[in-house]
Amino acid sequence: MHYKFIKKYYFIEEFKKSNIDKQDLNTTIIYRNYKKNYRIGEILFLKNYCRKKKLKFLLSNNVKLSIKLDLDGAYLPSFNKNFSHLSYKFKKNFILLGSAHNLKEIRIKEKQNVDKIFISSIFKNNNNFLGINKFNLISKLSYKEIVALGGISKDNFGLINLTKSAGVAGISFFK
Repeated sequence: MHYKFIKKYYFIEEFKKSNIDKQDLNTTIIYRNYKKNYRIGEILFLKNYCRKKKLKFLLSNNVKLSIKLDLDGAYLPSFNKNFSHLSYKFKKNFILLGSAHNLKEIRIKEKQNVDKIFISSIFKNNNNFLGINKFNLISKLSYKEIVALGGISKDNFGLINLTKSAGVAGISFFK
């Protein structure tokens, strides 16, 4: 089966060399850790390791720290409805991503001026489950590029071609 050129976003909570080494150059690493405070030394180590592998590295839920540490960008989760980052000065190629589960959250992410919006959950059967048809309908409601998030596996990866998705994001798919 022919796959269109698709951007991949891999969420990590800790550094695992073997998982990062498996990724191709089309993968962006997003470090998120909501259980404990970020350690700057760990973030800088990840940043340098990703740069050696020529992978983009983003930090979740902390735009100010992403700018300070000269990372490639930041990721704003759906629960982050803050607009203070709009007053910051970004470097030229700074990437700002956000996630949403419904139209209200999509509009918030558009106002936060994100580059791409992750819509969840396309395949994972939870309370945010959309499926392909609802995903396509919701993705038409935004002028931003949309990325599929949630429940993506090797078995259903080919179904992404049935969507208008500009990429895929997940955790277990990339391990």
